[in-house]
Amino acid sequence: MAEADINRETELKLAAQPEDFDRLRAAPAIADRAAGPAATRTLESTYYDTEDRRLAARKVTLRVRKTGDGFVQTVKSAPDEDGIGRGEWECAVTSATPDLTLIADEAAIDLLGPLGESELQPVFTSIVERTTQDVTLGEGDGAARIEIAFDRGSIMLPDGRSRELCEVELELKEGTPAALYELAQDLAKAAPLRLEMRSKAERGHALANGEADKAVKAEKLLLDPETTVEGAVARIVRACLAHMIANEAVTLAGEDPEGVHQMRVALRRLRSATALFRPFIPTVQYLWLVGEIKWLAGSLGPARDWDVFGEELLAPVRDAFHRADGHGRSAVEDLDTLAAAAEAKRLRAYEGVREAIRSDRYTAFLLGVGGWVEKRGWRDQPVSEESVRLFQPVIGLADHLLNKRHRKAKRAGHGFAHLPVAQRHQLRIALKKLRYAVEFFRSLYDDKPVRRYIQQLAAFQDALGHLNDVATATRLLHELHDDGSRSAPGEPRAAGIVIGWHARGVADTEAALVALWHDFIDTKHFWSKPDPAV
Repeated sequence: MAEADINRETELKLAAQPEDFDRLRAAPAIADRAAGPAATRTLESTYYDTEDRRLAARKVTLRVRKTGDGFVQTVKSAPDEDGIGRGEWECAVTSATPDLTLIADEAAIDLLGPLGESELQPVFTSIVERTTQDVTLGEGDGAARIEIAFDRGSIMLPDGRSRELCEVELELKEGTPAALYELAQDLAKAAPLRLEMRSKAERGHALANGEADKAVKAEKLLLDPETTVEGAVARIVRACLAHMIANEAVTLAGEDPEGVHQMRVALRRLRSATALFRPFIPTVQYLWLVGEIKWLAGSLGPARDWDVFGEELLAPVRDAFHRADGHGRSAVEDLDTLAAAAEAKRLRAYEGVREAIRSDRYTAFLLGVGGWVEKRGWRDQPVSEESVRLFQPVIGLADHLLNKRHRKAKRAGHGFAHLPVAQRHQLRIALKKLRYAVEFFRSLYDDKPVRRYIQQLAAFQDALGHLNDVATATRLLHELHDDGSRSAPGEPRAAGIVIGWHARGVADTEAALVALWHDFIDTKHFWSKPDPAV
């Protein structure tokens, strides 16, 4: 049984409801695996930072926790790429005030950087009632020991503002990280749980800074030439999951359309990655992944479609008529009526989004994919010429995969000037897959030509995207009253105005679209020509 590194913390957080704690503690996943009695204590932790929040900017944590009659000072690094591991250094101190002179480990000292105690100030405090229980999974050398902590309490600021917290922490003491996901999946069968990727420190700083949940784009992925194919698969899948989870909160709020958009981008990237590495993934696993991705994307899709219709298609037309100084007043009223009907449809679509994100199936999907990565589930297949390549450097495969995606996009756009809308949509999908592949592998190549290539792809993709949005708008307007409701007077006229307005715009941009296609064809590759034998 491997023992966890003394200077590392590996844990999985699960958001829960307090009324479910008793049910979770009594679940077979804990009751049948308990090693010793449970213990309950109150933890009071004060988190420190500089006035300009230098530590928070790097996701570094400095806290002092009161435990019984003593105090423990802890330094934590930013999370690892897997999202569940991080560096952790602890030492006893004499009071709730940090004492940096007692930090002996060079890694922790380097992490804090040039920092004087006089610069530190308390930012927030968490007071938590914690009940812990150790459990053992498995037997013999493959067994894992996990400490389960049931935390209920609050994060409080000096000015009185607070945020409640209720979560279950699974901390690996011995064994492999895959055991955390196995236990989490078992617990999720006993009560509703949600994966929580934000630390208490991150939530406390967000409260202190008055930050609302914001939509975030995918972070740049870093691979190096020594990364193996399976290492690349693991990093890419983790990055897609992290991107999606980071946009959950803003999507649930439903006020910023970018949230659901970024969740869908993360899902498309994940599906593109599974297709890219399809030869290395066993069929049953691949079909499960694709099926769950399709389900979730389908749950998020209507909300995104109505967001785009309202903001990018209907709004410009309404604004133009509203600026017409009274001309076309009846059309203005019709467009306002259509906007109200579309907004009602959008709000209903977001109800579906919330239902999906809060569902047991969503949690099972996240935990299933996370566990699959940690266990390297793709190894569960017969040894073959393809499976052996999982352990070879990905740089030897990247050229081949990029060239393959590029050729597919060229074939999809052949005869572009005469392609109908449906085939142009297929070209757009091929371009997206190509762009995601480029973004996955870009750190393996010189950045300047990669950046130029991505910019060229993005310009063409965006132009085709507007064409697709106009086609989608026609479908949406036909679905506006598919619930059996009646359209208001003037709605059909307003719908015709919107479609006609943008159809004219599409016609006016045809020459520019054809030019962008030729620019794409003429764009130089930044990758080397692959070996035909690959």
